[in-house]
Order: sequence, then C-alpha cells, then structure tokens
Amino acid sequence: MPDDLSSVLETGEHTLIASGMGRTEGPLWHNEGYLTFVDLNGRLLRWDPNGGGTVIRENTGEGNGCTLDREGRLLMCEGADHRRVTRMDADGSVTTIAETYQGKRFHKPNDVVCRSDGTVFFTDPGLRLEPELREMDFYGVFSISPGGEIQVATDECEYPNGLAFSPDESILYVAISRLDERCFEEAETGAVCNHRKIRAFDVAADGSLSNNRVFCDMSSAEEGVPDGMKVDISGRVFCVGSGGIWVVEPTGEIVGVIKGPAVPRNIAFGDADLRTLYTTPGDSVYSVRIKTPGIGAS
Repeated sequence: MPDDLSSVLETGEHTLIASGMGRTEGPLWHNEGYLTFVDLNGRLLRWDPNGGGTVIRENTGEGNGCTLDREGRLLMCEGADHRRVTRMDADGSVTTIAETYQGKRFHKPNDVVCRSDGTVFFTDPGLRLEPELREMDFYGVFSISPGGEIQVATDECEYPNGLAFSPDESILYVAISRLDERCFEEAETGAVCNHRKIRAFDVAADGSLSNNRVFCDMSSAEEGVPDGMKVDISGRVFCVGSGGIWVVEPTGEIVGVIKGPAVPRNIAFGDADLRTLYTTPGDSVYSVRIKTPGIGAS
C-alpha cells in the first residue's frame, strides 16, 4: 500500500489533547471554538483550547457518534438503554428524535450525519446486540426528514458504522466494519478479514440511497476496523481503519494510512480553518494538522 502522505499531512506530529477520559468516541468541533467528544461509558465531554475538559452530560446511554443539526444542536447516537438518536438543545434538555421504526426498536445506533437540507442519516448495526433483543432482521442506514419522518435509506449494509457525504452531498460513504461473528474471531487470531470496506451510495432528494458499490477495499489483519469517517473539501475520504486513518481519493485510490499513537475510533475536522484532525484512540484525544480543510459538521 502506498503511504506518501506529503500532500495530506502538515507535519505528521500528533498532539495529545486529553487523556484518562474512558473510551473516547464521537469527536465534534463547534464553530464557537471548542470540541465535544463522548466517553462510551456514558458521558459527553467538552474540551476548550484554553480551559481544559469538562463533563456536560452524564448517562448518555452509551453515546457514540455525534453531529450538529442545521440549528447547531448536538445530535447523538445512543447505543444502550433506549437505543435511540437524541438532540440536545442549548439549555441541555434532551429530546429523542428516533427510537423505533414501524414499531420496532433500533439495534444500536452508531454514527450520524446531517445533510444541508436538515435530513439526518444514521447507521444501525446489530452484531453487538444480543440476538434475542434484535427486533429488525436487517442492519440499515436510516434517514429522518426535516419533518421527523423516519425511513430506511438502505438495507444493503452488512455492518454499517461511520458515514460521510461527498462535498456536493451526491454520494454517501458508509464504513462496513465486518460481515458476521466470524470477523470477531479473525480479529482475535490476527487473520486477514476480507469484509472491511467502504461502500458508496447515490443519494436521492428524498433521502433514499441507491447504486450500492464498494468504494474502497480495506481488507487487513491489522488492529482496527472501518469506523468513523470524514471528507475534506477536495473529496478525499478519511476513514478510521486497520492500522490508523486511511486516506482515499474520490476515485477510490488509497493515498496512505495516517499512523498515530493508537488506532482511533473516530475523527473530526476542527479549528477555525478546519485543518486540524481530532482523533479519539483509547482513553485519549489527539490532534494532527493537515493541509486541506475538511468539511465540518455545520
């Protein structure tokens, strides 16, 4: 695999932002100049460049991927307890915006993005949920219209995880972490897993997804699976994967893998110029500077 990241990284130096934060995930930059991220153990935290970290919400129900809606409110996938997608208003109040589809509960909502028209898309994998608790027979990507209508955007994903739009929002990329339980065994034994990939879908105005194809094959035996994903303004895809953060051209050509102190679970572009890539490996948050601005959450 090529690894010439000279066109991507400014220096390649990773800076430790915070540590001892539990199991970090869901980094999200806010235009007001701060970062939020989750501890998968049930906390939402805020990090200010000049003020350090503070807990702003407890008992998040295994809060995971986060984004902002068009009004700047924080949307969060909560994989435990209610198994839902929530919205947090400026006063800290939390509202459920998706908990069931046709009367059936979601599995474990994982990651979420918001289209410029206000349509919300989220992934709902199920392999980490006990079989007897699974109420739907597929793992989908769902959409929530600005009016609140929930639809199946696609049911053609094995284990949908991170997701991100192309710059013009005509394509939705979906990270596929694995196929089934055998992939967990491969990870434990160090065998190559051939089911790690990124899928691409054409996006219709009504939120439906079509033309399912493999955008990038991420097969590997290294630690880490396709997970959190973002796109820069040139259309390059940054996807957490085996060994680090994979950088992929819009053509599907792999530029290389950004190696850091550990493999992160998720990433976010931030700072005023959107040229800082924040990462969440282990119990920490790191940052690394890049050359091309990313697409922020708002």
